[in-house]
Amino acid sequence: MVYVVSWDEFVDRSVQLFRADPESTRYVMKYRHCDGKLVLKVTDNKECLKFKTDQAQEAKKMEKLNNIFFTLMARGPDVDLSEVTGKEQMMETQPAKKGRGRKQ
Repeated sequence: MVYVVSWDEFVDRSVQLFRADPESTRYVMKYRHCDGKLVLKVTDNKECLKFKTDQAQEAKKMEKLNNIFFTLMARGPDVDLSEVTGKEQMMETQPAKKGRGRKQ
């Protein structure tokens, strides 16, 4: 098992691992509330990549990784992932809608 320190390296290597053998690659998330630790694991029974964190900001990154894996699993391993990240960036830059509160 290899703990990857860099988030970007973990995502890149995980995507490469999935594209190499999509039939046997698994993605597992494990959260221990008592420790406050989140462990992400991607394996294909030959190579195992792990990423461990205790930072709350990493939850947003985990959500993006979930979207990447959902896209790879639904559309196939040859899909262009720049479409996935481009859509997310567009959603983040949209202005917030104003509520229906009382006008002053």
